[in-house]
Amino acid sequence: MGQSLLPPSGGDDHIEPVDLKAALEERYLAYALSTIMHRALPDVRDGLKPVHRRIIHAMSEMGIRPNTAFKKCARIVGDVIGKFHPHGDQSVYDALVRLAQDFSQRYPLVDGQGNFGNIDGDNAAAYRYTEARMTEVAALLLEGIDQDAVDFRATYNEEDEEPVVMPGAFPNLLANGSSGIAVGMATSIPPHNAHELCDAALLLIRKPDATIEELVELVPGPDFPTGGIIIDNKASITEAYRTGRGGFRVRAKWVVEDLGRGVWQIIITEIPYQVQKSRLIEKIAELLIARKLPLLEDVRDESAEDVRVVLVPKSRSVDPTIMMESLFRLTDLENRFPLNMNVLSMGRVPRVMSIFDILTEWLQHRREVLQRRSRFRLAAIERRLEILGGYLIAYLNLDEVIRIIREEDEPKPSLIKRFTLTDLQAESILNMRLRSLRKLEEFEIRTEFNGLTAEKAEIDALLASDEKQWDTVASEIGEVKKKFAKATELGRRRTVFADAPDTDDAAIHQAMIEKEPITVVLSQKGWIRALKGHISDTATLQFKEGDALKFAFPASTTDRILIVTTGGKVYTLGGDKLPGGRGHGEPLRIMVDMENDQDVLTAFVHNPARKVLIASAAGNGFVISESEMVANTRKGKQIMNVAMPDEAKMVVTVKGDQVAIIGENRKLLVFPLAQIPEMTRGKGVRLQRYKDGGVSDIRCFTLADGLTWSDSAGRSFTKTAAELTEWIADRGTAGRVVPKGFPRSGKFGG
Repeated sequence: MGQSLLPPSGGDDHIEPVDLKAALEERYLAYALSTIMHRALPDVRDGLKPVHRRIIHAMSEMGIRPNTAFKKCARIVGDVIGKFHPHGDQSVYDALVRLAQDFSQRYPLVDGQGNFGNIDGDNAAAYRYTEARMTEVAALLLEGIDQDAVDFRATYNEEDEEPVVMPGAFPNLLANGSSGIAVGMATSIPPHNAHELCDAALLLIRKPDATIEELVELVPGPDFPTGGIIIDNKASITEAYRTGRGGFRVRAKWVVEDLGRGVWQIIITEIPYQVQKSRLIEKIAELLIARKLPLLEDVRDESAEDVRVVLVPKSRSVDPTIMMESLFRLTDLENRFPLNMNVLSMGRVPRVMSIFDILTEWLQHRREVLQRRSRFRLAAIERRLEILGGYLIAYLNLDEVIRIIREEDEPKPSLIKRFTLTDLQAESILNMRLRSLRKLEEFEIRTEFNGLTAEKAEIDALLASDEKQWDTVASEIGEVKKKFAKATELGRRRTVFADAPDTDDAAIHQAMIEKEPITVVLSQKGWIRALKGHISDTATLQFKEGDALKFAFPASTTDRILIVTTGGKVYTLGGDKLPGGRGHGEPLRIMVDMENDQDVLTAFVHNPARKVLIASAAGNGFVISESEMVANTRKGKQIMNVAMPDEAKMVVTVKGDQVAIIGENRKLLVFPLAQIPEMTRGKGVRLQRYKDGGVSDIRCFTLADGLTWSDSAGRSFTKTAAELTEWIADRGTAGRVVPKGFPRSGKFGG
């Protein structure tokens, strides 16, 4: 037991104890930074993640340009993982495939030949079968890369070099969008229209302090490769672009196709971005089988190259808008694309940027690229001018130059000494081929010299003037705008904007439920169930031992059932959500949060056009509209304030112009309905005054028709307006003893 668990200490093990917490923090932070910087987040300047940048750079190194022949993707992937990106071949090929998919990329960077997958979610063919080359967009991103436009760094094995960022003549980050999950942060940028982005960039060059509102006028929202309709309002889109966070609700594009004789079907021609068509149709079919879409008869996929999904309605009388609204709520025909413009600012700092910040940083990068390319060209001109100066001296002294080269052992120092040449000039003269001598004419040398001198002056002026630099950047952006103008097939706006139609929520709710007749049954002990069909004979219903029927009423699955308790609370249950008729149902208290000391007073089918009179045992009450009684949560909605021992006692449908109320003391009072206020919650007003006891029954009626009641034998009695005179008084009075022949139960009956 006394043995040490530590390994025996050798003289040269170099084992150092490390604090686990510190080590984990340090290493996890290193991993997190690596993921953020070198994997998941795009650079704001070229909109590319490292894997995409390396794919394009490898294609550039292999000479695979837009106008060259296609090359096997296997070769491209091999070069990428061999030279620049030491990761799995499949991950690199997946990234390459995505760059070629016109339904994933708004402006594809790769031109693919072969099977590159489809909108149904089918995979691309293996990379030994497919071929690829660059598109014009990728060529624009690379423009000037061989002219010192950007910095290069050593590759992972330090055998080669790769660009830190692309020159990026195309506004790729916003035009193609990006999405990625790093550690503790993510990015999600939808694609946009390049023509609109160029307009916004040109506005920022003219007016660097332009507002987000002005930019949104030019870039009204995303432009998805798969089209669709954005149904957000302008204010929320503007706010999303201002903060860099938000989202866009995208809906499928649909039309009603007339088949003649009043028969029609709906054709979906565009679906939301990144929704797999096959999965979408499967989901609709599943809902159809589950009978969640009662307005829909069938769904068919008739797509070929384009999207054509056919939705067949149950009948020609179905409202197409309500049918589509129910589908939008239940399926991915409406989808939310999140906006989280979290990118690497200047390639170093991850931060969430507004559209203004992104376009401004892209413009700064374009200006820096212009300056670097100009300096590179300037250095090349100066070198050529120096060489031309040497050639001119050689032309003017050709015989002497030939003599020195022929006779001197070391011609270079002799030429430098004899004609005061620079090292470069002497080297250039010595490296000339003999065939070049015939071209060595003073006129040609001077023409090239003057042309280059003029170009040098232009570049010097450009580098000295901010205004000229911005003019040049603007003209370059203008060229990109022309190439991807909205008049072109690739450049036309695909996603449109529209307001969501104003539709009745209740109608849509009903459209999602199969309408079937049911009978709602509630037992004395609070067990609820829904039997199929309308059952008139409730005597056959079975209950648990010691339980019995409280009430049963007809309804349909599309109805909402209102349940009122003695505590003055209302709960709402959907007819389709009630437990089935097999067995005894379920306790109501499981379905809603009902207090233990309360009981169910009544339940009925919700009718928003109806009003009811609710009264407490003590004789207080008020009128409430049923539309105010709907409760959207399990907790229910308190409508009548009652304190024990008082409780809610009656709920009566409001009709006519008078209220007749009977107390347990068998006194009847008739007063105008107008004397009871309409409220949404409260204690109510005094309906009838009692010395002891409380309310027994209430009925609303029309005075002109008289007051009717029925006795225990089922016989009806009616008192006319004239006969009721002695009982008519104001609300809150005690009333008079009921007329002769009134039922002993103290109820109006019937």
